[in-house]
Amino acid sequence: MSNPVPRPGVLSIEPYVGGKSALSGVSKIIKLSSNEGALGPSPRAMEAYARTAGELHRYPDGGATALRTAIGRRFGLDAERVVCGAGSDELIALLTKAYAGPGDEVLYSQYGFVMYPIATHAAGATPVVAAEKGYRTDVEALIAKASSRTKICFVANPNNPTGSYITAAELRRLRDGLPPHTLLVVDAAYAEYVSRNDYSAGLELVEACDNVVMMRTFSKIFALGGLRLGWAYGPAGIVDVLNRVRGPFNVSSAAQAAGVAALEDLAFTDRARAHNDAWLPWLDGELKALGLTTLPSVGNFLLVGFQGTGRSAADANAHLNRDGIIPRAVANYGLPDFLRVTIGTEAEMRAVVASLATFMKG
Repeated sequence: MSNPVPRPGVLSIEPYVGGKSALSGVSKIIKLSSNEGALGPSPRAMEAYARTAGELHRYPDGGATALRTAIGRRFGLDAERVVCGAGSDELIALLTKAYAGPGDEVLYSQYGFVMYPIATHAAGATPVVAAEKGYRTDVEALIAKASSRTKICFVANPNNPTGSYITAAELRRLRDGLPPHTLLVVDAAYAEYVSRNDYSAGLELVEACDNVVMMRTFSKIFALGGLRLGWAYGPAGIVDVLNRVRGPFNVSSAAQAAGVAALEDLAFTDRARAHNDAWLPWLDGELKALGLTTLPSVGNFLLVGFQGTGRSAADANAHLNRDGIIPRAVANYGLPDFLRVTIGTEAEMRAVVASLATFMKG
């Protein structure tokens, strides 16, 4: 007898490995490996989550009606064109499964989110990578790589793990330069942290085009990563397709309730953004003072380089781990000389700087 054979591409997947959450022999850790919100979730979101405990025997609203309505109200969108999912990961997988398959190509940038090639291989399609320029998405390189087989182009804006972004004009240029049959998916997971005047999460392109989708998440500034909650906004036809291929109850009642409350707690979101606005530049300056390289970031993390220091990112990671600090090694992104560090609390940021100062002294 022989084992069942999976579809082509599945065995090419390098399984996703999340940021470490524990260290052997260390009881008290500082986890800065997953870009989780420094202040934790809104108290109102936690209260809403707790209130669902007595209804766990009930199926959730399969249409996530209240949540979609709250998203529409918060961002000025047509709630009928919002689809909710179990994090952006599920939406990436659903879009890829729905629009790409064997013989098709899915395009993304060199240091783009690793879920793009995973979803592509799972669908049996071929991943195509466009080189970046200065650790930043190169729009012209993406356009040059597009072909008649390109069914989807994923663009993380801002990008993880580099922290860079492309402007609204560049995003428009990308849409104009891609073939009309190519679906442009703008993954704007970190949009709420960006305050640059030339940035766009892609909403105006969704409104103007029938081949653009924008994705967002509750895992970052709303700090609900443990509930797995994301959403997409797109043309009615694409939303219809997503609703056909998603699971009928893909978002739990608890996640829906917490998401609504998080959206409504504007003061808490503002506080989380203000915290990041203060401690991102502080950490950036302190690390540069140690002789380290940092890439410009508009997210809630920094990509820290060790090139030219005589010290390696791997050794720095090991040193930080010994001090109970967990950054994110990003060698799997093709960035072996870097570590990604999430912006945490004041005490956590000071601990990172103190640990790396000791490390750099040798």
